[in-house]
Amino acid sequence: MDFELVRPNFPSSAGRSSEDSTSPGLVRRSESGAGEGIHLRTQSPALSISSGISGTSRITTGVSSDSAAFRSKASSKASTSEASMDAHRQREQKWMSLISTVPAEQARKNKKVRKLLGEGVPASVRYLVWSLITNAKSKGVAGVYNQLSKRVRVAAFADMERDVKRCFGEHPLLQSTEGPLLNLLQAYLTMVPDVQYSTGLTLIAGHTLLLAPEEDAFWIFVSMMSSALRPYFSSNSTQMEVDAALFSRALEANDVQVSKKVLVDMGINPAHMCFPWFTTLFVGSLPGEYVNRVWDLFLFEGVPILIRVGLAILYCCRRAILEATSEDAVLYYLKRPQPTWLPPTPDAFMTLAFSFKVKDDDVRKQRIKMEKQVKKQAQSQGIRLVANGSGISLPRDV
Repeated sequence: MDFELVRPNFPSSAGRSSEDSTSPGLVRRSESGAGEGIHLRTQSPALSISSGISGTSRITTGVSSDSAAFRSKASSKASTSEASMDAHRQREQKWMSLISTVPAEQARKNKKVRKLLGEGVPASVRYLVWSLITNAKSKGVAGVYNQLSKRVRVAAFADMERDVKRCFGEHPLLQSTEGPLLNLLQAYLTMVPDVQYSTGLTLIAGHTLLLAPEEDAFWIFVSMMSSALRPYFSSNSTQMEVDAALFSRALEANDVQVSKKVLVDMGINPAHMCFPWFTTLFVGSLPGEYVNRVWDLFLFEGVPILIRVGLAILYCCRRAILEATSEDAVLYYLKRPQPTWLPPTPDAFMTLAFSFKVKDDDVRKQRIKMEKQVKKQAQSQGIRLVANGSGISLPRDV
């Protein structure tokens, strides 16, 4: 396969976006609970309540009349832009080198991969990076995708068709009945018939297709579902309940005031907060570039990233939540926070997410322990749990 390295054209004042991201960093929280060094927009409802954070303003005094100074300033901007492009090209080259040398099955344990994920993933190689860290190629079988997508339509096809038009109205190529999104969903639900269809599948698959060619997107999607997401679409809610419980513990440890308001005073079920996030991987809740950056790190780190991102959204909605008078209002804010409430860049948002007191390894250990407890309890009650990896239906002639 030939790869083309794209030279980006950044506006001089734009800085880095999630297409060319810097390290999210590990920012410690102060004793008051505010993230030190986090920059939120001045309109963010978190600003007026969070201690230790204040809005900043820029005072414009006009353009200097000194033409020499003006030329010097313009030259400096041009140099900065050129340096950004050079850095972008270097990151592309580093990723292409890593993709060609690191075995995909070892990618999630590779320190160089983690380091580069922190430095950023250029848009031109992002789907290749996702394919690497999900080990998607190991799932691929030649000819299977075409056969699966041409089978008899699944029972949920009408719902899928409706959701595709509703969720991706601005992307005509994804809306066709014979288009890549419906083909991908049809193929996946044919291959894994025990998965319960929901709109989240359309959002995740559609977002993947915005970055990857159709068959590559399918195997990345299959890998994402197999490694982490499939239990969220099971006929039982065990995994969602476990992860929501872990999220509520993290919230209690990081923000006592919001935790009391949401979990105690309002009595909101943590699963009601987490379901719209975890079953969509935040597609629809966050702007597209923020979602890309979340996925970069989620595909490597797993569920702890989902918990951190959920905490970051709560933090950005903090004032609105504390002023809310109904559960519906709180859930609405959390499902679709106003873009102006978020930090100004995807990297700033991820810096906020990494600032919370969450021990990722402990989350993973607690998750395994809680899963066993819930499964044991469910089995004692005669509830059948579908194991991850079962119920695969491949064409017989493959």
